[in-house]
Amino acid sequence: VKEAGRDFTYFIVVLVGIGVTGGLFYVIFRELFSSSSPSKIYGDALEKCRSHPEIIGVFGESIKGYGEATRRGRRQLVSHIEYVKDGLKHMRLKFYIEGSEPGKRGTVHVEVKENPERGRLEVRYIFVDVDTYPRRTIVIEDNR
Repeated sequence: VKEAGRDFTYFIVVLVGIGVTGGLFYVIFRELFSSSSPSKIYGDALEKCRSHPEIIGVFGESIKGYGEATRRGRRQLVSHIEYVKDGLKHMRLKFYIEGSEPGKRGTVHVEVKENPERGRLEVRYIFVDVDTYPRRTIVIEDNR
């Protein structure tokens, strides 16, 4: 009876470990590979910025993107907000870009909205505020 109790305890510990590991894999997979994750939307928006001719003209060829600075000075956190309006999921992102042109910086604003037929998030708009002189706004995509 004592050995059977110990075996049962080990079995429960193994099941809990498998459950926790499965949950971690699910969260990682959803964050990295889902089309509706903030990091995926950020990557797609950054690629659109890198390929837009007007953005390249202002910032230069080598455009890099980054998020808000943390306490340690790392800039990996992309600011985003998720909300539901009229029963559809929306998300807004804000991140920053710099190019090879010295001193040129910009703030990128992105909004995506759930498409009810496809069940995916689709871009409503992407615009870039040029933070240095001369200040202006460049609209990349406007599907409102």
